[in-house]
Amino acid sequence: MPARPNDTPPQRWIEHTVSAEEVGRTVEEILTGPLQVSRRMIQRLTRSRGLRLNRGPAYLARKVRAGDVVAARVAAAEEAGLEPVPMELRVVHEDADVLVVDKPPFLLVHPTSPDQRSTLAHGVAHHYREQGLHARVRPVHRIDRDTSGLVLFAKTGFAHQHLDRQLRERELSREYLALVQGVMEQDAGTIDAPIGRDRQHPELRAVRPGAGEPALTRFRVEERYVGATLVRLELETGRTHQIRVHLAHAGHPVLGDRQYGRAGLSLLKRQALHAARMSFTHPATGASLTLEAPLPDDMAQARARLAERSDPA
Repeated sequence: MPARPNDTPPQRWIEHTVSAEEVGRTVEEILTGPLQVSRRMIQRLTRSRGLRLNRGPAYLARKVRAGDVVAARVAAAEEAGLEPVPMELRVVHEDADVLVVDKPPFLLVHPTSPDQRSTLAHGVAHHYREQGLHARVRPVHRIDRDTSGLVLFAKTGFAHQHLDRQLRERELSREYLALVQGVMEQDAGTIDAPIGRDRQHPELRAVRPGAGEPALTRFRVEERYVGATLVRLELETGRTHQIRVHLAHAGHPVLGDRQYGRAGLSLLKRQALHAARMSFTHPATGASLTLEAPLPDDMAQARARLAERSDPA
């Protein structure tokens, strides 16, 4: 069973006691150094009185002495920012700082227009309210509506700035499983091709040499069938529709993908893409976390049908 905090206080602080070696540094240097608070967050905390020096006001330029205690508020009571909507969530992991949910297909992570009121984020807002937690809903990343699997939420601004940095610096690892058209010959490899908006269809993406943003996807074959392959993919970058565009570019579009391939529509009602595994460093404890989500029923059934077709018996 995933861990669930029973009672999260409305405010939570982190502290650092200045050592002899740190004497003469400024409060700001302690915040950005040992406490690992981003400068952007420091600005927000300064405005909201979320910084302390020895339980009093903290001035960023003040030099510290041995034994001084510098503190930053990492959690405060906030509005969720979305209307809570009752929803059954598949919680994979939860603690005071992070929430990881196994998203089903056909569900948006976050609303893209004001009239959308049944997204995963709305369900998370209700989940927080049921816990008595006053926190803003902060998805660290997103996956497509029709893609299933792991989605990471930060429960505090402090956690979000740490996880966002890991995402930008490629320290947050994400692995996907996909059923693709055709038999991939290479056991493993890399697709390195820039991605930009499709010239004819701006809502879609395409490989755009010389015009797109750098995009790199690593792949490894898991199973081969007659006319299809189960492949594991790891993102080095996070471009919109990256995996689907790269696989289509490589001649192996994702089965069920109506936008980039249209193969395998009889097997699934959506693209056979699942966010299966995620690894990151916990923003508060520094521990390494690796989480997994099993294949959803539709992909598991499609995989079984492909295996049956490929069985020579």
